[in-house]
Amino acid sequence: MARNHGDLRRGILDEARGILLAEGYAQVSMRKIASAVGCTPTSIYLYFESKDALFHALIEEGMERLFEQLAVVAGEEGNPQHRFRRLCRSFLEFGLENPEYYEIMFVVHPDQVARFPSEKYRKARRNLQLFAGVLAEAHGDDDSDPMALASVVWAQLHGAVSLTLSRRLDASLDTASFLDAVVAQSVRVLQSTRS
Repeated sequence: MARNHGDLRRGILDEARGILLAEGYAQVSMRKIASAVGCTPTSIYLYFESKDALFHALIEEGMERLFEQLAVVAGEEGNPQHRFRRLCRSFLEFGLENPEYYEIMFVVHPDQVARFPSEKYRKARRNLQLFAGVLAEAHGDDDSDPMALASVVWAQLHGAVSLTLSRRLDASLDTASFLDAVVAQSVRVLQSTRS
């Protein structure tokens, strides 16, 4: 059964993501992906010029999905503290509900992979900038650095998602209570004293 171009590209990405997570970056090959989606390895190169380009496309796709989810919250009207709390919660939800994307975006570090292209990195940075924008609104004209504060919060949220996904959270902790505490702690950055 012939696939149209969009279906084939989607199939390539889905299969590559599955192999990457199940077997690791070293085991991802154009031949293996082609066999799984029913095309020739050469066909894959019509969409992705290399294995690195394919890996980068997977990261970019996940970052775009995260951005779409966070942008809805960041664009809401109202109190910055409530929006920031919802941004934190939305980040946690994305990671826990989309572990296959999250791991590729933030956890998998293949050896000898080409550096993520700067134009794609700038686009991915929009996610962090959404947090920084709400922080800047909440802090007004004080001397705080919204991107630095957003990065601290991002690191805390990432740690919570990573511990939860890897099942390395202390077994005596209730996961929901832990995540609530992470959000509450993250929101405290809004309450820091102004210079």
